[in-house]
Amino acid sequence: MPGLLELQGLDRSFGTIHALQDLTFAVPTGKVVGFLGPNGAGKTTAMRAIFGLVDLDAGAVRWNGDPVDQATRRRFGYMPEERGLYPGMLVGEQVEYLGRLHGMTAVAAMTAATTWLERLGIADRSRSKLEALSHGNQQRVQLAGALVHGPEMLILDEPLAGLDPPGIDAIGAVLRDEARSGTCVLFSSHQLDQVEDLCEEVVIIDHGHLVTAGSVDELATSGSSRLVVRVDEDRDGVWARDLPGATVSEVVGGEVRLVLGEAGDPQLVLRAAMRAGTVSEFVVERRRLSEVFREALA
Repeated sequence: MPGLLELQGLDRSFGTIHALQDLTFAVPTGKVVGFLGPNGAGKTTAMRAIFGLVDLDAGAVRWNGDPVDQATRRRFGYMPEERGLYPGMLVGEQVEYLGRLHGMTAVAAMTAATTWLERLGIADRSRSKLEALSHGNQQRVQLAGALVHGPEMLILDEPLAGLDPPGIDAIGAVLRDEARSGTCVLFSSHQLDQVEDLCEEVVIIDHGHLVTAGSVDELATSGSSRLVVRVDEDRDGVWARDLPGATVSEVVGGEVRLVLGEAGDPQLVLRAAMRAGTVSEFVVERRRLSEVFREALA
């Protein structure tokens, strides 16, 4: 059945530090959701609270409307930012062991471990000790450990940190496939370009409370309109100076980037550009997730 993780009014203080403040949001089945915020925003505390690793002062975590208990958490997968594996243990045996901890039989755990190590491209290292692997391959092993038992909910804290492009592609493909198969997927990252490419929705928090949330498409197309215009005869963008309702943000290589105010009209901009010469580029540009992030925290 479809799953829904809900964080409802989470509150947690550590002394004078208010790590979570009435934090409320939901993670639906079938979508990869990015969990964003600056350092110290409360992301890791919220993730740990889902798994009962942090006691809450107030609020509740629910799965399909019911409080999350220990039995529910056994159906979740968690990949912490800190390395949570045994460095001297063989990779294959370690992933099997994690499967057994989630209640799998020995045969089922061995089969699933082999499948996931193959899927993540590290089956040839199954007889190696974890400490002999590169950082990127250790990340893949840790992800295999989070996935081995077929979780309904997958929560990952900085899974892309330190990975090369092939590693990012491999883990990104797994997360998308898991979401399509019906798994709830929530992961945090500071690599906003990768989040934008991978996620359908994002949640942004700061100082422990929700700042904004929504689909990447909605957030990218909200706010002020942005235009990119090139007039071949005017590479310095003189034509765009003092346009009513428009502000030039930068001129790079003949491309003029403009931000429209409430009274700005793209058609007026186009006509002004055409009067100045040959218009070889006129694009309504989406906001990058990095812009959404900065503006949300401003």
